[in-house]
Amino acid sequence: MFCVKGARGLPELTYGAARLTQPMRRVGPRGSGEWEPIDWDTAMQTMAKQFARVRQAHGPVALAGATGGAFFSRGPIMALTMRAMGSPNWLINQDLCGGCRGVSDMVTGLSIQNGEDVTNANTVLIVGANPHAANPVQWANIKAAKARGATIVVLDPLQSEAAKIADLWLAPKPGTDAAIAMAMLHILITENRVDHAFINAWTHGFEALSQRVQDWTPQRAAAISAVAPEKIRAAALAYANGPSAFVSGHGIDAVSNGVQTFRAFHCLVAVTGQLDRQGGNRRTKRPRGFKTYLDIIHDAQFQLPEAIASQTLGAAQFPLWAGSGGWQTACHNPTAIEAILTHQPYPLRAMYISGVNIAVTYPNSQRTIQALQSLDFLAVATHSMNPTAALADIVLPKTTTLEEEEVTLNAHGPCLTYTAPVALRVGEVRSDIEIAHALVQQMAALGAADEKFLPWRNAAELMAYQLRDTDIDTDALKRNGFAEFNYTLGNFSEQGFKTPSAKVELYSQRMAALGLDPLPDWVPSASAQNADRVQTEFPLILQTGLREKTYHHSRFREQAWARKVSPDPVLKLHPDTAAAYGIADGDWVQIETPAGQGACNLKAVVSGATAPGVLVTGMGWWLPEAAGPGYGVLDVNINAALSYDGPYDPASGSADTRGVACRMRRCLDT
Repeated sequence: MFCVKGARGLPELTYGAARLTQPMRRVGPRGSGEWEPIDWDTAMQTMAKQFARVRQAHGPVALAGATGGAFFSRGPIMALTMRAMGSPNWLINQDLCGGCRGVSDMVTGLSIQNGEDVTNANTVLIVGANPHAANPVQWANIKAAKARGATIVVLDPLQSEAAKIADLWLAPKPGTDAAIAMAMLHILITENRVDHAFINAWTHGFEALSQRVQDWTPQRAAAISAVAPEKIRAAALAYANGPSAFVSGHGIDAVSNGVQTFRAFHCLVAVTGQLDRQGGNRRTKRPRGFKTYLDIIHDAQFQLPEAIASQTLGAAQFPLWAGSGGWQTACHNPTAIEAILTHQPYPLRAMYISGVNIAVTYPNSQRTIQALQSLDFLAVATHSMNPTAALADIVLPKTTTLEEEEVTLNAHGPCLTYTAPVALRVGEVRSDIEIAHALVQQMAALGAADEKFLPWRNAAELMAYQLRDTDIDTDALKRNGFAEFNYTLGNFSEQGFKTPSAKVELYSQRMAALGLDPLPDWVPSASAQNADRVQTEFPLILQTGLREKTYHHSRFREQAWARKVSPDPVLKLHPDTAAAYGIADGDWVQIETPAGQGACNLKAVVSGATAPGVLVTGMGWWLPEAAGPGYGVLDVNINAALSYDGPYDPASGSADTRGVACRMRRCLDT
């Protein structure tokens, strides 16, 4: 059950030929690929002076950071580094990856993640997830549950590996999963197959939810989703035959109706009493006193004054996402891109990016690249050269995870997991926290930073802070690699719910206060609402998010083993669709969307696993062997064909990246 990317991580990621091993400074025009090596002192001094100069000219909010998110230590390190400089602005990828789930979980109060106890489940409900490619441990546990007799129910337009082993496969039209969830709620509530004891004691708004789902018959959901009513009913009854675990994935995330979709399924978890029970969705447990990375981000001692935090880019429009009341407090990314290019609502002029490749991973790659090129100063920390780093003024060689030390909370264990360095560091590489500490020190010497926001010099000190108030034996944790801890299921009085009612909110008071719909519902995505207008010119549906075992978002494209296994970006299409367009397996095709600024070239894979008229592809493609600074981003990356301009999910600010209208043509030159 070991991920192949980790297995190959030491020889080709850490010790590979593409590895960057010393700081570099741009000497030619931005993006020219002309660099000179420099030492770390020079790199840190240059960064500090440039950030201080921008801070002096435009104010602290003109500075921003970017990283993947708060699931690893680089997240809080980036957030606190920017706060040390006086800026609340940092960008994460989660509006495109797990953010809708996170916001729904926050406002509902469940405190669950993703299928925490499939091992003991009687029914496993998998929605928009492909554990076969994305989570080998979970996939092994799902197969084991199937072998001992558990019922597997899968909602996915693509016949994934999970769908192939499912007892019941529902293939909805992209973007309509919430309609099915609402119908499942209708069936179980009207037929009294819910857990009234849990509802009465620990939920808020059940009567309002019951009214909302009254008209959501299986027939209504079938008309929207193209899934037969009897299949929807069978899925509802299977889920009611608990204990049942809900396994969710990115297939219902990163869309303008994503939060409502997750809220519908999260309410299903609650009203059926599948929360925090063996075989259900266990709530996130932790050792008493342990500080997670999200805890650190929200810790009162590391907060900027609210007058500054409220200026976070996007906080005014999406307060559940950005600013002090947001899920991870990060910016709304498209708003940040606009601030760079238009100086509205204020100028954003300098960035520090670490461990993320936003020129590839953000939709509308053209505009992201334009924004990066227009910055007054850009520094990027990375393992190897990529399209984002190619536009930098300073490039810093950072450690890989195999050279780092880290302690994280594993909600599936549940346990604490310790990652030890398994490799000697290559060259002059440094970790995120070492880079950040040196940068903050340099800026503090210039009077442009406050060191109290980042008090740790290295990973060991950060880890000691996380464990300081626990009873965990640190030596044993390091020796064993993990530390289990005692926990109690169903301890709702002790653990509590972080909502205004101190209960699971089927009716969200936080959303109501913001003028958002407080109850779950199916609403068509912005793309679906405009489908009739563009159907003639863009008659197909594009579903992104296809996962491959070889890659993780934009990572590993430079590794020979991965390119040998998965050499090209692919597009899966049904044989009927292929025949209608004169496309054969292996042909190269070009994809365009109504609001996209460009096109994307992909290699066709003709497959009955997709529905007619639905095209399925992944994201993150770039070509290290192509010419810089773009490295093929505007040719083979689906984000070059997608818009990042909204409309957005009103809670998370997510734009539509799935279920998007598109058109396709065969490339004449392959």
